[in-house]
Amino acid sequence: MLIFGIVWGAVYWFRESKKDGRVALIYGAGLAGAFAGAKLAFLFAEGWLHFDDPNRWVIWLSGKSIMGALPGGWAAVEIAKRALGYRETTGDRFAMLLPVPLIMGRIGCLNAGCCGGIECSFGRWPSVQVEIGFQVIAMIVFWVLRRKHLQTGQHFHLYLIGYGLFRFAHEFLRGTPKPFWGLSGYQIIALGTALAAVIAFQRRRIEPRMNTE
Repeated sequence: MLIFGIVWGAVYWFRESKKDGRVALIYGAGLAGAFAGAKLAFLFAEGWLHFDDPNRWVIWLSGKSIMGALPGGWAAVEIAKRALGYRETTGDRFAMLLPVPLIMGRIGCLNAGCCGGIECSFGRWPSVQVEIGFQVIAMIVFWVLRRKHLQTGQHFHLYLIGYGLFRFAHEFLRGTPKPFWGLSGYQIIALGTALAAVIAFQRRRIEPRMNTE
């Protein structure tokens, strides 16, 4: 599933690189940033809780989080675009494509039996299925926005705001450690990501856009 997600993203980015070779470098930076963010988010949210576990190195090496991959990849792409002098927006189409590999990743969660929900009155909360549902809805929403040319240049910001707020609320029903005053580390990252995306959204509204998709 991980390989599928990488290939899915690469198809779009490398098609765009035929127009401008810098796009491939930006994709590579985004991919590296996503992997780094995924690992750091896991270590911050729960990896440190396994410090005394005899299998801690296996846990630390295998643990990762979508909630960290998104802001990590976003930050890396923005840094790469500035370094390369690339001024076109890249997020609109990617916001519509992104839910597909995330859905695939959650199918992997179902297969592995991880990322489960808490026990409720009717049984265990279907956290993975709910996340898949969110991604399906997001894909439809951004398809409509693209067809109707609404909020052009802002789609990825809107995705980060939506997913950040969704993840903050949904985390209460997920079986993740919540050592930060009843909150999980993922909730802190989710709120931070949503806030950063709101700021980026507002900045793009007031700044003159050089190029939009």
